Amino acid sequence: MELEKANDFTVLIADRNPNVREFLRREMMAEGYRVLLAKNGREVLRWIYRYEPLDLVILDPDLPDASEVPVIEKLNDRIPTLPVVIHTFSTDYDTPAEVSLSVTFVEKQGNSIEALKKVVASMLRNVMPRRFRNRSADGPHPQGP
Repeated sequence: MELEKANDFTVLIADRNPNVREFLRREMMAEGYRVLLAKNGREVLRWIYRYEPLDLVILDPDLPDASEVPVIEKLNDRIPTLPVVIHTFSTDYDTPAEVSLSVTFVEKQGNSIEALKKVVASMLRNVMPRRFRNRSADGPHPQGP
C-alpha cells in the first residue's frame, strides 16, 4: 500500500533538540512528506491553528516552554483532530489521562527512526484511507517503487 501523493501529507515535527529536529526532517522528507518544524510549544500551537493544513504531529513532550498536557489538550481540541506521535524516552514520560486515542508512542532509542516511519505511515493510512490506494504490498513507505 502506498500514498498516491506523499507530498500531499504535511507533518509537523516538534522537538527541543535542533539536531533531532533536523534529523527527523531529513528522514521524513526522504519518505516523501512535506515537513514543518517547531522548537517549542508556542510554535506548535501556532502551526496547528494556522490556515495551512496539517496531517500529523511528531511531538517531543519535553518542549522548553510548555508542558505536554496543554499542548496535547489543544491538539485534541482542534477540529479536525490531528494524529500525534509522542517521540520520547520511555523513562521520561508518564502517559497523562488526557491523551486521546489518536496518540501513539515511539520510544527514542538507537534506530527508532524506522519504527517512527512505520507508525507515521500507519496512522495516516488509518486516519485518511481515501488518500491511500492499493498498488503493492511493499510496506508502509509512502514513496513509489
